[in-house]
Amino acid sequence: MAMTASIHSWPELSYRRHRDTYDTVHLWTQIVGKIRLALTPWLNHSWHVPLYVSATGLTTSLITHHEQGFEIRFDFIDHRLWLHSSSGAHQSFALEPMSVATFYRRTMEALAQLGLQPAITPTPVELPDPVLPLPSDEEHASYDAAAMTRLFQALLQSHRVLTLFRSRFLGKASPVHFFWGAFDLAATRFSGRPAPLHPGGSPHCADWIMQEAYSHEVCSAGFWPGAGLGEAAFYAYAYPEPTGFSAWPVEPAPATYNTSLGEFILPYEAVRCSADPDATLLRFLESTYAGAATLADWDRQALERAESPGLDRG
Repeated sequence: MAMTASIHSWPELSYRRHRDTYDTVHLWTQIVGKIRLALTPWLNHSWHVPLYVSATGLTTSLITHHEQGFEIRFDFIDHRLWLHSSSGAHQSFALEPMSVATFYRRTMEALAQLGLQPAITPTPVELPDPVLPLPSDEEHASYDAAAMTRLFQALLQSHRVLTLFRSRFLGKASPVHFFWGAFDLAATRFSGRPAPLHPGGSPHCADWIMQEAYSHEVCSAGFWPGAGLGEAAFYAYAYPEPTGFSAWPVEPAPATYNTSLGEFILPYEAVRCSADPDATLLRFLESTYAGAATLADWDRQALERAESPGLDRG
């Protein structure tokens, strides 16, 4: 039996009401993510790039630079950015309404106080034109603390269910991680077979990065706060998309195939308001994966187990 969270654990979200805050924090996470990218060895499928959900927000996890280690954490409960060094030193500043340029300056100043001076590429990625260089963006400057706490709570619950979903797969699978390029929480399963060359085309992102990320067949699922859709939602897609995938009988009923995105979409609100949010989301994750894996003829017997030990045994 799956663990079931109270409906109150899944907070109400409003992308339309808090879009300015989400857009600003998205760019803040790009600054922090680019610091991790600049100082971390390359891992397959860009797994060295994402942030991770923590007990209070999002974290880079440990970054090593020469003989020093450090971590940067977004705290969306006490609303601070924390920078901790393995030397025992730390810096922090309040998360509050401020421009992207101000956040960039404060972050780099805090790193300098820790003896760190990373250089990052200043252009935001995966965002359509026009984009402003991060160090000079005075346009995005919103921060609603209560809205970010609710978004963090939604990420926490989504992370928990995605982790349970991931545990049922024996093949190669990504961590549950937060990609700051698209501002989404994602988990990806791999068939083990190479995929056709990806066409690329993501804004301000080199084609070879997308081609390496999709070098092998995948079925990926995750959570978006709402950019591009107008509302928070869960998504699932396959690359390459097998014939018939868009017509697969995905559950639950509110889920639909978005032809412009090439993905199945399940509104977050449908999960939040269901009698059992965990079970509702798991049905979506399992049914979209079943469609991708069945139609693409994955070796499901070798890649799956019927039940994962531990958490889903109640």
